[in-house]
Amino acid sequence: MNDDRLSGWALIAGSSGMIITMSLHPTGHISAAQMESMIPMLIAVHALALACVPVLFLGTLGLARRLHSGHLAAVSGLVVFAFALIAVMNAAVADGLITPSVLRQIVESAGAQPAADTWRMISHFNFYVNQAYAQVFVAGSSVALTLWSLAAWKNREFSHGWSIYGCVLSLVSLAAMFSGHLPLDAHHFGGIIVGQAIWFISGGVMLLRHPRQHLVVA
Repeated sequence: MNDDRLSGWALIAGSSGMIITMSLHPTGHISAAQMESMIPMLIAVHALALACVPVLFLGTLGLARRLHSGHLAAVSGLVVFAFALIAVMNAAVADGLITPSVLRQIVESAGAQPAADTWRMISHFNFYVNQAYAQVFVAGSSVALTLWSLAAWKNREFSHGWSIYGCVLSLVSLAAMFSGHLPLDAHHFGGIIVGQAIWFISGGVMLLRHPRQHLVVA
């Protein structure tokens, strides 16, 4: 399998995993009685998201190499996206690994109000940490998609419609977030993930259909 095909499958697999993560992510108010049944799902979906992070990086590494044509846009996009992936990894750790432990402490402290209030305060702080990392991811990934879309437009190996979609999606996402009209709850953040996944999966399909004819050297 050559580099382009490997990268194409990585983009498709990583993006599909992210879509599954957001589609199964628990939402809404959770009662104490539902807590124990919800926590395993919360851990599982974020474990899947964490597994997708290196897969997505592998895919975008191949994409950036394919788009690189003597200018720095493609490579710069990879650097910014790596930064964004670190942020979303931290967001997944906060929401999927720290939150379950905090929720259990809240339930166990139900009979001691001061302790329960303290754990709720910690839960609120963890939520804000998760939101901050999600904002960094949206900003970084949007900049990366814009740079890759511009590089793709220049080297003319990919569809111009794909490039236009990437630029429009990124600019709309950034404008909505910085204007305060994009709260990054599970629904809205999931919308960003799905929108980007469409771009990544389309890029993966194009890499599979039009690979460069060179082999990976073992």
